[in-house]
Amino acid sequence: MDSVLLLHGLLLLPLAALLLYRCSPTFQYLCKVAFFNCWIVALATLLSPFAAFRGRSVENMRLLRAALLPLKRFYGIRMRVRGSEQLQLKGPFVIVCNHQASLDLMGMVEVIPERCVPIAKRELLYLGTVGWACWLSGIIFIDRHRRDAAIEVISHTASTMCRENLRVWVFPEGTRNQGKSMLPFKRGAFHLAVQAQVPIVPVVISPYWDFFSSKEKRFTSGTCTIRVLPRVETRGLSPKDVPELTESVRQAMAEALAEMSRSDHGDQDMQQPLLGPGKDRGSPRGQGDTAGNSK
Repeated sequence: MDSVLLLHGLLLLPLAALLLYRCSPTFQYLCKVAFFNCWIVALATLLSPFAAFRGRSVENMRLLRAALLPLKRFYGIRMRVRGSEQLQLKGPFVIVCNHQASLDLMGMVEVIPERCVPIAKRELLYLGTVGWACWLSGIIFIDRHRRDAAIEVISHTASTMCRENLRVWVFPEGTRNQGKSMLPFKRGAFHLAVQAQVPIVPVVISPYWDFFSSKEKRFTSGTCTIRVLPRVETRGLSPKDVPELTESVRQAMAEALAEMSRSDHGDQDMQQPLLGPGKDRGSPRGQGDTAGNSK
């Protein structure tokens, strides 16, 4: 009798979990975040052996990008890209982007150009197969607690960019920020661009407020707009110009973010997620392809 009751209880667990998923926004949030992390770990584990055949190479970023692109469909997140032509440059350049949450990875892979690698905190290198996959993909690791080591990495990266036609993606805020305004920018990305004498291309990802909030434990469906601003030239600039350059780029990005916040708020044209319905809005499902040059 006890074994029969135990069996019935085990059979009811999936149904109870499904009901809880549909009725509890917090449980739905936790499930989606867990799926996001498990997806990354699983794909890193599966793809790393294939990347290892090529060795450490920026070309392996194609594998990471292919692994992350399907996530937007699972979550019902529609990507709209505007200004992608600004990324169609032949030479090396530095991309600076605002940083809100782990979801930024989905926005990054939507527009990341060929031969482009992010700069990441060194701690990521020690996350098992995820760190191995990142290292194999040529991701540049920086020790944020050792200024001399960080300067050395920037100097080495500047010479590598010009020699190997490399593009670098940086989150200059330095940490996640879901506030209404951008945090002050760290100057590393701008020293890198000036030292290499390459353009800076600002990228702004619209706020996730309408469908994602780690504070409120809310994760539904929605639309994310990615806006690529005109490039900023650094040729002829010197290190003494970096503070003014940093602030001017930040100001342009902050203005774009404020404009996107006003235009996108309440205009979330959602598509049905594969992981369950998003019920934060009564909006219809997204119709047609994503705007701009979304992939």
